[in-house]
Amino acid sequence: MHPQALALRAGVQALGLSLDDRRIDQLLAYLDLLARWNKVYNLTAVREPEQMLAQHLLDSLAVIAPLRSHAGGRPLRLLDVGSGGGLPGVVIAICCPDIDVSCVDAVGKKAAFVQQVAGALALPNLRGRHARVESIAERHDVVIARAFASLADFIAWSAGALAEGGVWVAMKGRRPDDEIAALPPSVEVFHVEQLSVPGLDAERCLVWLRLKCST
Repeated sequence: MHPQALALRAGVQALGLSLDDRRIDQLLAYLDLLARWNKVYNLTAVREPEQMLAQHLLDSLAVIAPLRSHAGGRPLRLLDVGSGGGLPGVVIAICCPDIDVSCVDAVGKKAAFVQQVAGALALPNLRGRHARVESIAERHDVVIARAFASLADFIAWSAGALAEGGVWVAMKGRRPDDEIAALPPSVEVFHVEQLSVPGLDAERCLVWLRLKCST
């Protein structure tokens, strides 16, 4: 078995996930596409395959279990804001076929890459959108971002894309207490979830946010 496949399977197991061979193959094919397109389009600053596996794939896979728990088996519409090369949106689309994933990015070549991945890997629940997030009018149950902006800016720019009762999920390094303190009074952090990413010696957390009830 290819070393990357072994490393990915070990990481998936460490994260407590169960993925069949088809999804493992799709994740590896996505990583290969990302590496190839990156040579021309500069989708990510991380270029070594081993680093891409840990910093991109496994880092994104760490959100799958929390997302599944939140969904509770319900189909969801998810918007990945400032998706870049499709992280974590492509990984979510591969692992969660019941989640409808839109990856939005203001850079056309990045949105085009995600659309290419959707076709190449036969992912009908994935689409890439070339737009600024402020222009997105469709409502989504989950709006997620990875290394995109401060929490206050993330909330402000994507508020129009959040469905009633929806949640924001921000993928962060260490707990961003200063950013949490700067949030508007209408928004509450209802959970900060610590993550452990195999092969990554760095702090990671998910910040879950929602609008406060107006009652």
